[in-house]
Amino acid sequence: MRSDGTVLDRKFINFPSEKDRLSHVLGRIRRFQKEHGSRQIGSRWAYAKRLNTELARKTGRSIAEYAHENHADVIVFEYLEMKGKISGKKRQKLHLWKKREIQTMCEHKAHRYGIRVSRVCAWNTSRLAYDGSGPVSRDPKNHSLCVFQSGKQYNCDLSASYNIGARYWIREIIKTLPETERSSLEAKVPAVKRRTSCVYADLLILQNEHGCLKAA
Repeated sequence: MRSDGTVLDRKFINFPSEKDRLSHVLGRIRRFQKEHGSRQIGSRWAYAKRLNTELARKTGRSIAEYAHENHADVIVFEYLEMKGKISGKKRQKLHLWKKREIQTMCEHKAHRYGIRVSRVCAWNTSRLAYDGSGPVSRDPKNHSLCVFQSGKQYNCDLSASYNIGARYWIREIIKTLPETERSSLEAKVPAVKRRTSCVYADLLILQNEHGCLKAA
């Protein structure tokens, strides 16, 4: 994504066979616990964690390699808030460990390629539609899909990725401006004042207003 909001390319990175294998292992663990309780389950959870870690490392490497192939200058992630989220079901822990491992592996690989890694606030990136229409509702039959208030159905992760990229560029644009120019743009585009509610549509409006300000 360029600073003007132009999306140059996009790709879904997925490892279905590895995910299916991990899902089967978690299913066997669940059935074992029902039959035998939680005793002697530690080794099985350790195996699931190893599978989860390997999947995360493959994903992180793929992200960095894809960014390198497309000559990206920076990879933007959501900031992971670790406090208070480790104490949950073990499946939740695996999910958090995977997200953390993906970022760590990607950051190491990206630095070898000379690519920077940046992070933005994760609040509402998935909850708000990238087109600025407001909160989305998840499809109950397919959690990866969401429905905008306009009735449009869209991939939830793709919408979130647009918002993540937009938040990065909004921050970079705003912080380089003089105070008077920044205040003028924030008055015209109030949404950029709160990074927790910024979406892709706000970036397009901000760039338009910025262009008008320069022309004047």
